[in-house]
Amino acid sequence: MPPFEDEGGGTSGVQSVDRAATVLQILAREGRAGGSEIAAEMGIHKSTASRLLGALVSRELVQQDRERGKYQLGFGILRLAAAIPGRLNLVQEVGPLLQDLATTVKETVNLAVLRSGYAVNVDQALGPSTLATQDWIGSLTPLHATASGKVLLAALSTEDRRQLLRGSRLPQFTSRTITSRARLEEELLEAAHAGYAATREEYEIGLSSVAVPVRDHRGSVVASISVSGPTFRFSPDGDPSVLEALHGTGLAASQRMGYSAG
Repeated sequence: MPPFEDEGGGTSGVQSVDRAATVLQILAREGRAGGSEIAAEMGIHKSTASRLLGALVSRELVQQDRERGKYQLGFGILRLAAAIPGRLNLVQEVGPLLQDLATTVKETVNLAVLRSGYAVNVDQALGPSTLATQDWIGSLTPLHATASGKVLLAALSTEDRRQLLRGSRLPQFTSRTITSRARLEEELLEAAHAGYAATREEYEIGLSSVAVPVRDHRGSVVASISVSGPTFRFSPDGDPSVLEALHGTGLAASQRMGYSAG
């Protein structure tokens, strides 16, 4: 297999890898592109683009349409991608981010997934201001009364939500719990638009929380990250810096799961 070469004919490792990655990104975005088009976009000589494409073709990362002469991503990409899901263990990848967030916002942070009609907490980090050490890991929490649950519900289609909630009432846990399907639907639409959901004593008196989604490589919501704390000192809308930090962690977690915001 030929090495990646620079325009002078010598091997330039970092530059060549960067250029090869750029070629793959162009093809991923465009679907198909000719050698001249790629060279023009990258600002490199056609011969350099040809050598890069030749090396990628030899590794089956790129393939060339024999009739049109244009290039597209090859099946070698699929083999590489197939090795990723088994490595992307949600807790393993996202766990370190939770502790960083808990330290920053000084409150409890939870990671939850949708299972059997509940938001199931699969990981937790405690901030320095946490008053109690309640372990939420493994807890099944209601979707309609928790910030994490609302984020997970908001990611579903209207029909999927209807199927999930069909035949089940919305239990009232406190006087603030939403028990109206119509009102819940309105709030879920707002959450989907805003990119986060919040609750104020809807599951427990004295407890408020805010949550954002975690997406995978397809853009699908696979989990939620929430920050919660006692209502007397924590308000989901009271401190913009908390929401900003939470959004940042949600994006970082999504990127670790293969998501690309672009």
